[in-house]
Amino acid sequence: MRRKMEIKNVTFIGLGVMGYNMAGHLKKNNFNTTVYNRTSSVAEKWIKEFMGESKLTPREAVSNADVVCICVGRDEDLISVMEGNDGIINNIKDNTIIVDHTTASADIARKYYQRGKKSNFSFLDAPVSGGQAGAENAILSVMVGGDQDQFDKARHVMSSYGKTIQLIGNAGSGQLAKMINQICIAGLVQGLSEAMAFGKKANLDMEKVLQVISKGAAQSWQMENRYKTMLKGKYEFGFAVDWMRKDLSICFNEAEKNGASLPVTKIVDKYYEDVQNNGGSRYDTSSLMTLVDD
Repeated sequence: MRRKMEIKNVTFIGLGVMGYNMAGHLKKNNFNTTVYNRTSSVAEKWIKEFMGESKLTPREAVSNADVVCICVGRDEDLISVMEGNDGIINNIKDNTIIVDHTTASADIARKYYQRGKKSNFSFLDAPVSGGQAGAENAILSVMVGGDQDQFDKARHVMSSYGKTIQLIGNAGSGQLAKMINQICIAGLVQGLSEAMAFGKKANLDMEKVLQVISKGAAQSWQMENRYKTMLKGKYEFGFAVDWMRKDLSICFNEAEKNGASLPVTKIVDKYYEDVQNNGGSRYDTSSLMTLVDD
């Protein structure tokens, strides 16, 4: 409990769709919040809204941090902010906890965990689920890999934007859990799209149908949060197809290593490729509907 009170200075690296609001909740929860974003205009906008502090390099941003949170795009982006003279690793205090919310590979999580053991910092892989709405409303699910004692210290920070926060297991386990999350979503959205297109072909009032079945066994977050926009043919309300395909590629790479079979996920990934080829790269993941709704 005493350690929680000692965590005052938190740096957030990466102010994208998710990170912008996650960092804002840190400030709202009275942490001394410093941010860094590659596009400085976004950081300037964040400062005006939340009144924290912005720095021009990761080095400057993390120099006084007790906890550093990261939410960038992919493995390569994580490496770019972690490494080098201006990177996080070479400029943090001893015993700093790095909490990586990037959806990345389990391998890179294990790499930085081991690096931390040699360099006197701690690393938690902590990808999130819940989308932009979850970040805005501080109700994200956070899947964490790493050591129990460091998780216990950092949980208070993550609770600023997370509703369900679970230590899954050793380093890399958070990323593996996020892969499972994305595999589940891929098949679910395809099923939802096909079901809705089927109902429209049958000339049913799908608003009424979905109001009923969303309270029964077919219920899901995707149904509750996306069916109205899907019925309207609107696909600009969340996680983009480009990013979903990036996440699924991570799943496929891991499956090759552990021998898992992902036949349905591979089919859905091909459908997402079709959405991209049709100009829907920035559509949200519910845009699978565009392939079956004609």
